Amino acid sequence: MPTAARRRPARQFARPFLGLALAILAGISALAPANPAAAAPTTPFPEMRYAAVVVDAQTGEVLFSRRADSLRYPASVTKVMTLYLTFEALASGRVSLNDPVYISARAAAQSPTKLGLPAGTSLTVSEAIQALAIKSANDVSVALAEKLGEGSERRFAAMMTLRARELGMVNTHFVNASGLPDSRQVSTARDLAILSRAVLRDFPQNYALFSQQSFTFRGQKMNNHNGLLWAMPGVDGLKTGFTSASGYNLAGSAVRGDRRLIAVVLGGPSNARRNAKVQNLMLTGFELAARRDRGERVQFAQSSFEAEPAPVVLYAQARPTDPYPASPQGTGPDRVVLTSAPTPRNLSQFEIVDPQAAGLRQKPRAEPGRWSVQVGAFKTQDLAREQASRVRKLAPAHFASGGRAERSGSNWRTRFTGYSETSARAACKALKSRGEPCMVLPPSA
Repeated sequence: MPTAARRRPARQFARPFLGLALAILAGISALAPANPAAAAPTTPFPEMRYAAVVVDAQTGEVLFSRRADSLRYPASVTKVMTLYLTFEALASGRVSLNDPVYISARAAAQSPTKLGLPAGTSLTVSEAIQALAIKSANDVSVALAEKLGEGSERRFAAMMTLRARELGMVNTHFVNASGLPDSRQVSTARDLAILSRAVLRDFPQNYALFSQQSFTFRGQKMNNHNGLLWAMPGVDGLKTGFTSASGYNLAGSAVRGDRRLIAVVLGGPSNARRNAKVQNLMLTGFELAARRDRGERVQFAQSSFEAEPAPVVLYAQARPTDPYPASPQGTGPDRVVLTSAPTPRNLSQFEIVDPQAAGLRQKPRAEPGRWSVQVGAFKTQDLAREQASRVRKLAPAHFASGGRAERSGSNWRTRFTGYSETSARAACKALKSRGEPCMVLPPSA
């Protein structure tokens, strides 16, 4: 082509310098991160409604936050709390998986996304929880809320808010079970991370529901809205959400090796960009945490995850009811309390690392013999004790003795204690290989 012909002399002129250029590029590449996609900070979304947090699910340490305590609309991430209370009802025996859930006229009238069942029809609790986690069905959310709230979604929403407070979600208020638009229904990125962590901790036997990629209901196959289940290895939950007011939300969780991270992104500008943001934040968190585990002096600064946003000029002070107030800026590390539901005695702390700190010292390992393994949560003490006996038979090399039923509000948790971190992880791995739920807990949990 004529254009190519005109360019050929320039390439010939540049040929003597090609070796020098390649040498310089090779030197630069040697200094670059091994995995730039995981380590390079991204640009934060310009929308003021954007908020995010990345949490180590095991320790509760917050690795990154952006407006994590500013009020936002949770949209369908609300359904994680609806499912949490449903899991409680299943554990307590109040309902069973085969119990019917009836569609009322009010439930049938809900806006999409929904199954579209007519009033007077029913589905099972098992079908209902899949419809919530995978299809994000608003009609089924209301029907399930009415079943568990003694006929009233309003009563169920009050139960949701109460449980949120007991879990330590101090900035969350629910008025419905679906997440459909309502200016009174608010939460924060941090609170939704607390909820995600609570589901993992309290109902490991039910958590696999969030990783289910599809759900077939009466001959119709429905895919999970969480595209990261296909796009990012290790992702196994949790829930997406969208309304025009909220933007694109996602509470996600992923495992790499022995580490699990939770990432919550609220107010994304699109489905694809939200997914990419969650993926990048988690990849960066995994990489930096792995480097710290190897003994490197790693800085968990905000800028490791995202470039600092451009200054935003606020022309009016945010009202207390404003769903998008600016986050208060503190001078020291931010700390919040994550409580065990519903008793406030078992406390663990989230800590946001000071972004101005020069580095982060490697935390010493906890004392051996103080780690625990949790193998389920049940309504009665007898059921919790039965699970302890069952686990001892399944993996006697790791659970030869011990195992106690601990009261936590209305539930009983089955825990084995007295492990080092290494032995606790080995015990949990052995139990999971037999298809049983298991969670390793540090001394502070």
